[in-house]
Amino acid sequence: MADLDILARLQRLEDQQDIATLIASYGPAVDAGDAHSAAGLWTHDGRYDVEGWQMSGRQGVYDMVASDSHQELVAKGCCHFLGPAVVTVDGDRAVAVCESLVLVRRQGHEDLDHTDQYCVWRATANHFALDRVDGRWQITTRVSRVLDGDRLAHALLGAGLAGDPAPLDGRG
Repeated sequence: MADLDILARLQRLEDQQDIATLIASYGPAVDAGDAHSAAGLWTHDGRYDVEGWQMSGRQGVYDMVASDSHQELVAKGCCHFLGPAVVTVDGDRAVAVCESLVLVRRQGHEDLDHTDQYCVWRATANHFALDRVDGRWQITTRVSRVLDGDRLAHALLGAGLAGDPAPLDGRG
């Protein structure tokens, strides 16, 4: 009986690590402008809701990363950093929550030291729902809201910490 408990605990730890790695992969994929890798993090019918802007399926995520506006951001210099995720696994489904920062590069100024600087463009709450599909974790839903005092951003963090689904806000 103890062996089964150890195996279950090991599986949960492996699942949590796999999900944390998947979430951490988003930033490097979008900052490299790699639409294929970024889109591959989602299920085929997954959803990404950013401030009420809905991306549907892998194609929606692919189109966002491949867009001229995103590629221009990459060309100027940016960093999408997703902080450590809190992950709750329940069989082949999971919930994760983290905060993220998007940094953008600003070229140096003559009156300063001429070095490029990075400034925080966005700070965001992120709630993920994930499914294990064919033995691999994939995002089914990601809901992101700017941390500007918005009630939904705070609710996303609380729900994620509790391992609960993202609350509905009537916008998505």
